Amino acid sequence: MKINKLLVALPLTLSLLVPTAALADSHGSSHSTTPASSEVGAGTATPAGELRIALDTVLTEHAFLAVEAMRKGVDGAEDFDQASGALLANADDLKAAVASVYGEEGAAQFDEIWKSHIGYFVDYVTATANDDQAGKDQALAELEEYKKTQSEFFDTATEGRLPAAAVNEGLDMHVDQLIKSFDAYVAGDFETSYALERESIQHMSMFAETLSIAITDQFADKFENTNPDTPAIDLRATLNTTFTEHAGLAVMAMQDGADGAESFDQASAALLANADDLTAAVTSVYGEEAGAAFDETWKSHIGYFVDYVVATGEGNAEGQEKAKAELDEYIVEQAALLDGATEGRVPAAALEEGLTAHVSQLLASFDSYVAGDYDAAYSSMREAYAHMTMPAAGLSAAIVDQFPEQFGEAAMPSEMPKTGMGGTESSTLPFMWILAGLMLAGLTTTIALRTRNQQ
Repeated sequence: MKINKLLVALPLTLSLLVPTAALADSHGSSHSTTPASSEVGAGTATPAGELRIALDTVLTEHAFLAVEAMRKGVDGAEDFDQASGALLANADDLKAAVASVYGEEGAAQFDEIWKSHIGYFVDYVTATANDDQAGKDQALAELEEYKKTQSEFFDTATEGRLPAAAVNEGLDMHVDQLIKSFDAYVAGDFETSYALERESIQHMSMFAETLSIAITDQFADKFENTNPDTPAIDLRATLNTTFTEHAGLAVMAMQDGADGAESFDQASAALLANADDLTAAVTSVYGEEAGAAFDETWKSHIGYFVDYVVATGEGNAEGQEKAKAELDEYIVEQAALLDGATEGRVPAAALEEGLTAHVSQLLASFDSYVAGDYDAAYSSMREAYAHMTMPAAGLSAAIVDQFPEQFGEAAMPSEMPKTGMGGTESSTLPFMWILAGLMLAGLTTTIALRTRNQQ
């Protein structure tokens, strides 16, 4: 087993974590019926909204990378150093975000505390691999101390807006989810492990919301008195979490497929659950016939990625090229569909460019992994994760512009959420547009079934 606590981080520029609404902005304001006075409240790209999305991206990626690095560690995987390096690079991104608000001194203090808990997770993995119960207990005790120190930091930094007791409760959940996901993986209960991984990602998205509310309340002028907790930004954050999670889970499922891992079925099931939910939702809105048509179209274009994975495993270069050509055709068709659905608010040309980048990043990460170039594999994976913030930004802006009555202005909360690391209830969204948005993100969802059947 390779454990190295002095890992070299793979830095990712913080600007990648701050998405823009460029796709929708390129459409202009000709379709907007929202009065100018409510644009700040209803918009998706306000200063407060950008802060929330940046925190959502980096914190959810932390949960995802932590679970994956712990699994790689206990497996003694060749790419453990790179998986852990990606986790530390993510911590550097979070440090930069803290520095932008609380300065270099505050960021340095945060960085030391935050990275200590990553080290304690490594200690737990090491002790588990060595069947060292005393070592595991020591790591858990150190995590308890970490939670107290981290909670006090947030309480002090936010001037009481995030009370230590509430933050500690949230950190209890965060640590518990990661440890239990890891323990389940070691025990061979892969279904539970992946369920807890997904829960941990959602939990960190809620903390991003709570933290952004506290910061924008504390520094109202810095964020132009905008509110990170509006229906419009809730929509963007929901899509952001879904899209970025998809990119991460898709890459890891493809890695599992290449490795013939025992957890492959469960890794793929984490992606398949979303596909099944989408089909059921389409059926509930449009009926059985429309639902069946959606299901067929969805799985046919996802199948092109499956074909690529299978062809790679067989050393079939012709099959790889055919899969790429079919993906190129799909990109054009999907872009035209969403251009029409949003009445030009998300232009086909911009969508084609974005979808091409998404496909290229996932294929590049997979190809690099198969070739043993793990530095490149994890770099492409992090790029893919960050890139998915852009369709979330563009599509949410288009939806809000198209249905302004659904996303009215919301006042700043009168008090902080009481859970410390939880969020407020999101508004109900026009479901057909959520479906359209998710179609951008699901390019590799059904790898599991066809890859298994063709091996």
